[in-house]
Amino acid sequence: MSPINLGQALQDGTARIGATDARVLLAHVTGRNAAYLIAHPEIGMRQQQETAYRALVERREAGEPVAYLTGEREFYGRPFKVSPAVLIPRPETELLVDLALERIATSTAARILDVGTGSGCVAIAIASERSHCKIVALDQSYEALAVARRNAFELRVGNVAFLQSNWFEALRDEHFDVIVSNPPYVAAGDPHLEAGDLRFEPRSALESGTDGLDAIRHIAAEGAKHLAPGGWLLVEHGHDQGAAVRALFEAAGYADVFSEQDLADIERVTGARLTVPQPAR
Repeated sequence: MSPINLGQALQDGTARIGATDARVLLAHVTGRNAAYLIAHPEIGMRQQQETAYRALVERREAGEPVAYLTGEREFYGRPFKVSPAVLIPRPETELLVDLALERIATSTAARILDVGTGSGCVAIAIASERSHCKIVALDQSYEALAVARRNAFELRVGNVAFLQSNWFEALRDEHFDVIVSNPPYVAAGDPHLEAGDLRFEPRSALESGTDGLDAIRHIAAEGAKHLAPGGWLLVEHGHDQGAAVRALFEAAGYADVFSEQDLADIERVTGARLTVPQPAR
């Protein structure tokens, strides 16, 4: 069979997986951007390209996330490598970066901690925007840290230190001005875990106890031990968990507790400040 042209490939792929995914996969295989694919439908594909494209379309049709098929996903305007060892970066998580940057002065050499860094997208985005600061990024997964380190190298970000750690265990007595985390927050047994892209993502980065809050409880309790006085804790959570997370933070003794909505008007990040100890009278 003679190789097909770009237009035929897009048409066939669109019928099976939709136009957006078909364009992304065809661009990945051919090394051409979407505008080129649309403008030059008559260009023929090499047999190797066609074979690779059809295989990717078949895998996507079976449910595999496009980001894992291409090995990349954009976050905060930067391309990040991803693999099945890490959670796929999502647009709503950019709010976590925005809120952290609002609390890091451009003239202060602050120390920032990212707990459960995964692909490193949050830590690296903050580090890129605040190159004078020092960021420490933790993850218990060796495979995830390998992806994060590669992202830092390819994006030429040198002010992040990656440590393998079960939550805060590797830190000892270190303190930070801002702690951020996009932890697991899906309840065990949630049917969403068996649907869509989530089926292929690491369960340890998604599931967190019967109510989805086990990781956030731990971060709230242990985070206070690693925050400088007046430091901020910022945590991403599920669409219906804002009130519960605020209550956890208040019970843990944090001040100035708030929740911020994402672009879909969903409470997505809750933050709080460690109370500054008052001098004895």
